[in-house]
Amino acid sequence: MNPVLVTGGSGYVGTTLLAALLREGRQVRTTVRAMQSEGELRAAVRRGHADDSGLEIVEAELMSDAGWAAAMAGCDEVHHVASPMIHSEDPDEVIPPALEGTLRVLRAARDARARRVVLTSSFAAIGYTPKPGAEYSEDDWTDPDTPGLPPYPRSKTVAERAAWEFMEQEGGEMELVVVNPTFILGPTLTSRAGSSIQIIKAMLDGKMPVVRKQRFGVADVRDVADLHIRAMASPEAAGKRYLCLADGPTISWLQVAQILRQRLGSLAELVPAEEAPGDEPPELIIHNDRARQELGWEPRPVETTIVETAECLRDLGLLEERR
Repeated sequence: MNPVLVTGGSGYVGTTLLAALLREGRQVRTTVRAMQSEGELRAAVRRGHADDSGLEIVEAELMSDAGWAAAMAGCDEVHHVASPMIHSEDPDEVIPPALEGTLRVLRAARDARARRVVLTSSFAAIGYTPKPGAEYSEDDWTDPDTPGLPPYPRSKTVAERAAWEFMEQEGGEMELVVVNPTFILGPTLTSRAGSSIQIIKAMLDGKMPVVRKQRFGVADVRDVADLHIRAMASPEAAGKRYLCLADGPTISWLQVAQILRQRLGSLAELVPAEEAPGDEPPELIIHNDRARQELGWEPRPVETTIVETAECLRDLGLLEERR
């Protein structure tokens, strides 16, 4: 069986997906920006109860052509998880790397005659343009020209649109499937509290006296990985998008805080109990029916994801010591 390629394997989603594939007995190749991260990456995979002897690590960076042909060689299946993490409010710094990186991977995959690419996009490419009823499915698209739209959702929208246009014009026989997760939480396999779980850490550490008024969907990182694998395997998934969010309705930060206090006792004694002033957000309905019905995907309950995120931060020693 040919190796499967996972781009950006050292990240939050990437390590979880690598571990899941390796547990299935797959031969896996992954790209990293620099080989100095190899030791930490292998440790993360082993933390996910996977044997890293079947893992090959190669160097390739989203903003350079170097290394991508070798990374793709012999791979029929490509999971494009890598995404540039650029913390800037300047669209010119955020959008080009997301766009160019996506197109660079798709071109390399096509040139290597990959059968299918499964791309991690985001709910940000679906539901960041307000609509009556605030109800969203895979048929919806964020308008990148929405007034006040931050650079990150613009970048995800522009990059995913470009991916579909590339497939239509230059993709040849290669297939594309897109996974659109909501806000990703769940236990990390890395040794750091990166990405979205920083917010849970801040709540538990008492660094957030109040929470902002916001309603959002939660996706468990383990369910994102599972959906990637199912989207790669299913013939009927070709050419489709799949929203990815936990079982249950969307949630507010105050509800997240309440779950932490109810389930974790003294660990959550510093979690905020109040919302910042402001307008109430719309109810927000996000549908995950397509992934459930077409791929047999069953996400975890949102409460499980929130509690196990906090427990993971505790178990990895990533929370501040209590005085």
